[in-house]
Amino acid sequence: MNGESSMSCPARLEAGQIVAGDSRELMERIDAASVDLSFWSPPYFVGKSYEAHLDFDGWQLLIADVIAAHSRVIKPGGFMVVNIADILCFRDESMPRFQADNVARKISPVTRADVEAAMAANPGANRHQLAAILGCSEQTVQRRIEGNNVRGGKHEMPTRVKLTGGLMEQWALDAGLYLYDRRVWHKDPCWANSQWHSNSYRSVDEFEHLLVFWQPGVVTYDRNRLERIEWSQWGSRGVWEIPSVQRNDRHEAEFPEELARRVIRLWSPVGGLVLDPFAGSGTTTAVAAQASRRWMGIELDTRVATMARNRTFTQQCSLIA
Repeated sequence: MNGESSMSCPARLEAGQIVAGDSRELMERIDAASVDLSFWSPPYFVGKSYEAHLDFDGWQLLIADVIAAHSRVIKPGGFMVVNIADILCFRDESMPRFQADNVARKISPVTRADVEAAMAANPGANRHQLAAILGCSEQTVQRRIEGNNVRGGKHEMPTRVKLTGGLMEQWALDAGLYLYDRRVWHKDPCWANSQWHSNSYRSVDEFEHLLVFWQPGVVTYDRNRLERIEWSQWGSRGVWEIPSVQRNDRHEAEFPEELARRVIRLWSPVGGLVLDPFAGSGTTTAVAAQASRRWMGIELDTRVATMARNRTFTQQCSLIA
């Protein structure tokens, strides 16, 4: 393996390197048909600091371009596995305001009928005047009439929800890659969204998808990659029960090593090359080294790329020792 630690980017990317830069540019420096498995988790477009510069169009272009770059570097019969949340949630000024009448948690007993009666009895009265007449706040008057007690607050854009699977599948098809399989990563419930859980009919976020795409070619099917009990416990199962990373000290969107371990062992051969074009803190590359695979990573943030490199080299050296 190449022990290069320089941040400079070579003309050709090789196994054993984690380089800083834009994957859309750097993947052009990877040898054609050299990658057995690409496993990555892209920005989810949910407001994380590392994706704050992207609008929805920019996010779509980024992911579509990175997927397109895989058509050249994945070996025939190889796989690209993408870990992504099943839905996007983002602000959309073109979307109508979501209206909700939270009947179980109203502080004021004033009803819409009360407000309408006060308006009829006091033509021309504004919200503040009506509130004084009814003995409530002007916000209550507005909510009863306009129904704008909405997610995100009355002064913010509403939240748009969009499924990701169809987007990813179309971008992959455009690149000549075909959806082969899908696994569900069942993780811990995301109680940071508990206000949705308690104040609406939306579910608490507790799973993500692993979308498996195939590069046309002969797939090497080796049952010996897993023990028999592993095949029955998770290798052939559609839902993987894996706890989330409890403390994201290294990166704000780190996935657990067990998730990477299963993907790498199932969809790549020992000695095969594993790529992560959104390397983050280096979970994929570190686990690939641990699983006796060759590895390669690309990370936009120079500081994070250094962290990923150090983590992966430490894992590799511990195995050698």
